[in-house]
Amino acid sequence: MMASRNVLRSVHEEARDQTRQLAGTPQFATSRNERKKVEMLFAHLKTTLRFERMRLRGLTGARDEFHLVAMVQNLRRMARLTAAAAA
Repeated sequence: MMASRNVLRSVHEEARDQTRQLAGTPQFATSRNERKKVEMLFAHLKTTLRFERMRLRGLTGARDEFHLVAMVQNLRRMARLTAAAAA
């Protein structure tokens, strides 16, 4: 008797196939560009502002901490834009 070989297919492969079909569309490119804008803000929070983890506990603490960090990011951006406009 000859041993058979099986090629396993992930249970998520159908969703991956659909995503691969959509990847070449103009709507996908627009979505990717919009996502990149948001992802870059989070990357900036992690790298420049060293916001790797939440230090306060609970949902309200985490929300308050994130709001403070977002305000710092917005103030830095406003300062940079104001300085550029004055120059």
